[in-house]
Amino acid sequence: MNQEEFWAGRFGTEYIDRNQDDALLSSNIHFFSNILARIPNKPKSIIELGANVGMNIKALQGLLPKSSFSGVEINKSACEQLQALNCVVHNLSIANLNIKEKFDLVLSKGVLIHLNPDDLNSTYKKMYDLTNEWVLIAEYYNPLPVAIEYRGHSDKLFKRDFAGEMLSKFTDLELVATGFAYHLGPFPQDDITWFLIRKCSR
Repeated sequence: MNQEEFWAGRFGTEYIDRNQDDALLSSNIHFFSNILARIPNKPKSIIELGANVGMNIKALQGLLPKSSFSGVEINKSACEQLQALNCVVHNLSIANLNIKEKFDLVLSKGVLIHLNPDDLNSTYKKMYDLTNEWVLIAEYYNPLPVAIEYRGHSDKLFKRDFAGEMLSKFTDLELVATGFAYHLGPFPQDDITWFLIRKCSR
């Protein structure tokens, strides 16, 4: 079973129940407020790749109530909940997303790690093309690519230097800030390393 079928099906639906509660929302609000503090002009339009049920979008909506939001999500059950957040929903894979609209911020959080590595270059290009200025990559970092067993499944989780690969691919991108969110911190995240990237040619 490939990555798209895996997340569109039963496993992706089971993931929904494991990843939505008030504690996660509070942690996300803290997580994104720390990152938004690095952005002088707050983004008015945001798209999240792999939005699931919208726990990231919900947190950002609280911080940026006047901004518009879009989410790309392959799992139909997750999209049904995402619709309730008053955002534009694209129920398809990232690979099949084909829109001309541009956004002030393009976000991936815990999503690139689950893509087939062969699809990463096209995904980086898509993120680059979608953004007016800002890209936020928040994923599991490793200096070299490595595959990790994920809940008994192989080839479904990969750690690597996603941001470094994207920065080397597009010369007009610059790294503005980076940070780490620890799973035992006061506002825990799943040991995520985040990279805030700015597109200089706009």
